[in-house]
Amino acid sequence: MTELAAAPRALLDRHRAVMPEWMGLYYDEPLELVSGSGRTVVSSDGVEYLDFFGGLLATMVGHGIPEIVEAIREQAGRILHSSTLYLLSGQIRLAERIAEASRMRDPRVFFVNSGSEAVEAALLFTTAKARSNQVLALRGGYHGRTFGTVATTGIRSWSATGFSPVQVSYLHSGYRYRSPFRDLGEAAFVDACVEETRAIIETSTSGPVACLLAEPIQGAGGFAEPPPGFFARTKQVLDEYGIPLVSDEVQSGWGRTGKAFFGMHAHGVLPEAITFAKGLANGLAIGGVVAEAELVHSLPAQSISTAGGNPIATAAANATLDHIRDHDLMRNADEIGCRLQAGLARLAADRRSIGEVRGSGLMIGIELVEPGGTTASAARALAAVERARSLGLLIGRGGLYGNVLRITPPMTVTAEEADRALELLAAAIVDGPVGTDR
Repeated sequence: MTELAAAPRALLDRHRAVMPEWMGLYYDEPLELVSGSGRTVVSSDGVEYLDFFGGLLATMVGHGIPEIVEAIREQAGRILHSSTLYLLSGQIRLAERIAEASRMRDPRVFFVNSGSEAVEAALLFTTAKARSNQVLALRGGYHGRTFGTVATTGIRSWSATGFSPVQVSYLHSGYRYRSPFRDLGEAAFVDACVEETRAIIETSTSGPVACLLAEPIQGAGGFAEPPPGFFARTKQVLDEYGIPLVSDEVQSGWGRTGKAFFGMHAHGVLPEAITFAKGLANGLAIGGVVAEAELVHSLPAQSISTAGGNPIATAAANATLDHIRDHDLMRNADEIGCRLQAGLARLAADRRSIGEVRGSGLMIGIELVEPGGTTASAARALAAVERARSLGLLIGRGGLYGNVLRITPPMTVTAEEADRALELLAAAIVDGPVGTDR
């Protein structure tokens, strides 16, 4: 019997015998995905699913895209690796494209292998430049699972340790649904958040502050996005104090929000640094930072990245960006995202357990609550994820309390697939007691 044909239960037993117990798996009966085409994936037991989670947002443009597969195959037939100690034409081409998209004055690009490593690099650049380990971050933000990034993560369930190489002060994220400022009008709400930012800078920090690390739309935080004006006003305060903004675009980059190639640009804000990863290579390991030259060049020592920006990953990344451009996928993300949100808004009017539908483009969150109130219900979210899987739909889960469904299909998703997903979500989200179908 081959590995792919092995019974899922036996594979699960092997997983538990060698993997850390904190490395979670979805579903009461975890599944292995063995093939995919477009937005459809197939498990090892032969069941087909509509993929509306996209490999945790890394499968940016879908499975089995011929142009990307061919780019990887062609590069693999030439050379797999040489390191950054040699010139890499694919890496340079990719860096040129990202530098141009950044809109920065004099950008430099440094490639690594993951989002966590990208944020670590940004923290290295900014703390070296400021000669300070003081950092601002947003409550509800998620920035990785490494020692430094865990410290900047404002979600308790993802904060593995209280030890930290940086000193972090947390700001209001602009997440309105559970904010103490939620009853204020939109302008007054932004005013209150901005004043809190100023107060924290002046009372909780001492001397230079290295940066503010912020996601334009929070990923693991449940796709919370602040109101218009929040980031523009916050940037004005940062500029007053000479604090650079690092926009964490690991999940929101490459046009997924449907509003801009990088999510922070949609808010009319130009950050001093942008971190990226996940969907850039449509699932292959890649990450990096694009930042103003004065930040990147602040390091007093040499550095390299052995596998960062390697020929295989950059071949896939260049092909992915070509595919996004050639098929106008940012427009598609906007149009299908609006279609999904409109359908979910209609569903929310009929489901008392849906507290809020929010998001941008193909980053949509459905916050589930106990019917008739605002009490977060992680149990309902878990049940909905399980029900969706049983119906043939894969979705994610996140939020500060684990109660937000994450809807993130690849950017090539069609209107027909969106409508089918809405039908399945209507069947998966119920108001009755958890464990029932009503």
